[in-house]
Amino acid sequence: MFPALDRSVCIIGTGARTPVGTSAPASAAAVRAGIAVMGNHPFMIDKIGNPMVVCVDSTVPVESSMLDRFLELSISSAREALTGLLKNLGTPPQVSVLLALPEERPGTPDRFQNDFAERFAAALATQIYVQEIVCQPLGHAGGFYCMKQALNRIQNGKSQFCLVGGIDSYLEPETLEWLDDLDQLHSETTIWGFCPSEAAGFCLLSSGQIAASLGTRIEIELVSAATAQEPNPIKTETVCIGQGLSEAFKKSLAYLQNNNQVHHTICDMNGEPYRGNEYGFSVLRSPGKFADDADFMTPADCWGDIGAASGPLFAVLASFAAKKGYAPRPNTFLWASSEGGLRGAALLRATTVKERH
Repeated sequence: MFPALDRSVCIIGTGARTPVGTSAPASAAAVRAGIAVMGNHPFMIDKIGNPMVVCVDSTVPVESSMLDRFLELSISSAREALTGLLKNLGTPPQVSVLLALPEERPGTPDRFQNDFAERFAAALATQIYVQEIVCQPLGHAGGFYCMKQALNRIQNGKSQFCLVGGIDSYLEPETLEWLDDLDQLHSETTIWGFCPSEAAGFCLLSSGQIAASLGTRIEIELVSAATAQEPNPIKTETVCIGQGLSEAFKKSLAYLQNNNQVHHTICDMNGEPYRGNEYGFSVLRSPGKFADDADFMTPADCWGDIGAASGPLFAVLASFAAKKGYAPRPNTFLWASSEGGLRGAALLRATTVKERH
């Protein structure tokens, strides 16, 4: 048990591997520039006979197994997030690793979660002491669950450093065929579908006091992270009116200070109507919290639907907006929705941007 030094929790390192960039800076710059990389799959054909439209990491062979793809995406981005910390320390630090993985779906091999965790931890063993590794197969909103756990661990003194990550790839043939059968795959006849993608994102978190002791410039804080359960998720006969997402909004936005508002929102809208619908219900239940509830960023327009990588990668984008000075205001809000019903949200505050009135 480490002493709980203060209540502030900061992002002190980021890493990313996406179809638009092999690093966090490259990915953030590409999204800001609006670069999109949708293209035809080299051999997968949809049910009307056209090539499936996907986003791929071009450095990973398309024939790679699901496990190999996940390891390739995650190990490089995790090491990137740890780079700054390792330069400042003479011995391997103790780090808790909290990872978001896809929900159960066709194409996932048996024992995938265990096999991935073992090989991922082994790959980092020469650089860090893995205090624990926990994989959460919770989909899009899983990263916010991991952020919430990291906040608790750091504020309660259970961990000095938490590496929060999210990894996903829809490119298993069985997974793509499943999406096509459910009319979720974007195509000429399914314009409301999404573009399947693959990516990994990581954020290294510590307390503000630890960050200061390392000489790390604190540019953005993770103020809150919250999750809730939607009782009427997609693929059910019931009607979703945004109850779960509204609850996640309420929990996370409760930490806004001095009647400040959110001026920058990043979310996982991907073309599917239900995400937009529940967001509409949720902002109506959050009066006065958003300066402009129609002003939000949808990175899926650039790198496709990245599933369980969503939360950590959105935090990477917010971190770079703070670091480079283009965040419109200090408060950035993130949210995502998992198909199984989990809803997640987080509030981040840039320390390098002054609130303008």
